Amino acid sequence: MIRSMTGCAALTFAGGEFTVAVDIRAVNSRNLDLFLRLSPGDAAIEERIRALIAGRLARGRIEVKIQVTAAGGDAAAVEVDLVRARALMAALTRLREEFAFPAEPSLELLVGCGGVLKTAEAGADPERVWPAAEKALIQALDELEAMRRREGEHLARDLHARLASVEAALQEIAARAAGLTALIQQRLSERMALLLRGTVEIDPVRLAQEAAFLADRADISEEIVRAGSHLRQFRDIMAAPEAGGRKLNFLLQELNREFNTMGSKIGDADAAHRVVAVKSELEKIREQVQNVE
Repeated sequence: MIRSMTGCAALTFAGGEFTVAVDIRAVNSRNLDLFLRLSPGDAAIEERIRALIAGRLARGRIEVKIQVTAAGGDAAAVEVDLVRARALMAALTRLREEFAFPAEPSLELLVGCGGVLKTAEAGADPERVWPAAEKALIQALDELEAMRRREGEHLARDLHARLASVEAALQEIAARAAGLTALIQQRLSERMALLLRGTVEIDPVRLAQEAAFLADRADISEEIVRAGSHLRQFRDIMAAPEAGGRKLNFLLQELNREFNTMGSKIGDADAAHRVVAVKSELEKIREQVQNVE
């Protein structure tokens, strides 16, 4: 079953000593790109969080915000960076004197410069924080994956319909290619008759040999077999439990290569038109596959 790379989840989990709020947002990405925002003092559990997420998700840009607070609801301590405050105040005073501003630097302006007030790190034991954080993150990941599966079901229906269209066109191309030798012989005979206008008798054996040579150059039986195999593999990967977005991308490249070869080799206009239609359909499939994990 394929899964989309897009989704979101948000929940608050209260367990033991801590309350954990988790917000996850996932969008398309070539690889697994993980961006974390943690509460002050919780950096010690960052590697555990990354490992847990990497074990559940294979691809996508994943933005995760985790806020851990003590269950008692105590306000976090705030520290004043007096060294930075003095340096900022001195700089603001020099600017006032340089440009002759009438007003003195205000407290609001000083604090607005940033870095003056800092939330003190909670300093909680990671072994005490992690059980609650882990449970919250697992629940959020469950919600995210459920959403990605639902979106994947919509993608799968669209992809199956498009694959059926490509398979039908491939069968039509194969049917046209099956009678290619006789068609080439007929066209060659007509052209020779038009050029010679009865002045020279056409050797049917020689004509058949030339037609067979041209038909061999235009033979696409190998490409048809490989394209059919790629389409079957495509469906198998879609049905597999593991993430298959990268494999589907690779198969689409191979399918495009096979149909490009068919279009360049086959001399039948009707079959060539079908090849063009298939390439358009493959491009639409490629756009959809960009959303698959």
